[in-house]
Order: sequence, then C-alpha cells, then structure tokens
Amino acid sequence: MDGSSLWLYFLLIFIVFPQLKQQLVQWRRVTAIRNCEKRRGTRIITLIHRQETMGFWGMFSRNFINIEDSEEILRAIRLTSDDTPIDIIIHTPGGLLLAAEQIARALKRHPAKVTVVVPHYAMSGGTLIALAADEILMDRHAVLGPVDPQIGKFPAASILKAVEIKAVNDVDDETLILADVSRKALRQTRDLVYELISDRLGEERGMELATTLTEGRWTHDYPITVDEAATLGLPVVPNDHDSFCNLMSLYPQSASARPSVQYIPVPYPGRPSAHSRKDAF
Repeated sequence: MDGSSLWLYFLLIFIVFPQLKQQLVQWRRVTAIRNCEKRRGTRIITLIHRQETMGFWGMFSRNFINIEDSEEILRAIRLTSDDTPIDIIIHTPGGLLLAAEQIARALKRHPAKVTVVVPHYAMSGGTLIALAADEILMDRHAVLGPVDPQIGKFPAASILKAVEIKAVNDVDDETLILADVSRKALRQTRDLVYELISDRLGEERGMELATTLTEGRWTHDYPITVDEAATLGLPVVPNDHDSFCNLMSLYPQSASARPSVQYIPVPYPGRPSAHSRKDAF
C-alpha cells in the first residue's frame, strides 16, 4: 500500500465513516420521532444526556442541561401551536439551574397538555422541568430527584448547617458569603417550585412540597421513585408496558472496548418450566 492509499484509508476510517454513521443515526432518530408524533398527535422534544466519545482518542464527555439546551427547547416550543400537546423525553443528571428554569417556565405556559416522559432518570434540573408538566410518565423503575440548590460542590443547605453550628467568629469570611448565597438560593428555588406546582396542589400543599424538594432533606442524588413521587403529590403515571416509541434505543451509551451489559434484545413470552430447563441442559 503506497502513501496516498494509506492516507485515503485513514481518511475513510477516522473521518468519513464516523460522519456517515452519525448521519444515519440522526436520520433514524428524526424518522422515529416523526412517526411517534403522528401516532400520539403531539410535538416530541428530547432532552437526553449521554456520555459521548469525543475526538480520535476516544475521550469521554459528560453532558448536562445547559443554555444551548434551553435555547433549542424554547425554540421548539415557539414552533408549536397552542393547541398541540408536547411530549418531552428527559434523561439527564441535571445541570444549570438557569437553563432548567427557562425550560420549565416555557412548558408551564404552553396552553396544551405537557407530558414529561422519564424512561430512566431525570435528576435535579430534570426534575425541576418535570414539575412543570401536566403529567409525568415514568417507567416503573425510573426516578426523579431533589431540586435543592448546590453552591459550587456543596449543597446550599449543608453550608448553612455548617455555619449554624459554629460561632460566627469561628467562620471565615468566604464561608459566611457562601452561607448568604445559599440562603438566597434556597429561597429562590423554593419559590420557583411553588410557582410551578401551586395551581395544581393549592397554596398549602404547594408550599409544603416546594419546601420538601428544596430544603436539603435528602442527599442531592436521592432517588424519588414512582410511588414516592405520587405520594408527594406529583402527577405521576406509571409506564409499565410502553417503551415510548423506542426512542431511547437510538441514543446508545458510547461503547467501550468491553461492554458491561449484554443481552439478546427481543421480548421473551414467558419463563420456561423447570422440566424444559432441565432438557435445555
């Protein structure tokens, strides 16, 4: 193989083929979304964050809710007529509060029904967006999470607790400033949650739930299950049978050299009997 052929080989392997593969995946996603929209009569929006491979060396990048997400989702909502329902599929660990707040308020103001679909998890900012929905369609083992604000790498509630148990003279100025910011963040986030849910739950229950979700009662990664979310008063509908157009299968996690999960991707009709299992061996 001469030098020009070798360069052509590397060009195909590292640039052309990956781009063609990505375009094919994108085409399959658009087709699946369009077919699902026709079946449900809705506008479908996806907010799906996966770990993605970046560059030639296979470096990984973790995605979170950011301003680009809110810009695109707000644009999609503006393109949706007032009488068209919206289904937004959320799979995210959370992200920037400002971006999640913009998305939640825009969904809240949409006149037609808004359904948030949670196939696996919608934590932190993802939960905040879900609070704006008329219905939260959750897979049986999917989870939401608390929306207590985080200041840097620490929960705001924990910063305040640390200041409370010490004498003021024993706390440095930076920590006191963080405590002041934490106090404001807790109040602002609680008021936002109340704004999103009070018309559905009423003033008293709305404030109670807003306080529960923002006060730092749990760790920030605490999983709120379908049953617990329903007990809290969220408009949760368990989704036991429908994979919601199989859209999540078109957003696979980046493959590693050795996959950690493997199975035959077909439904099995039932468990074999003990006798048939013996025969199988």
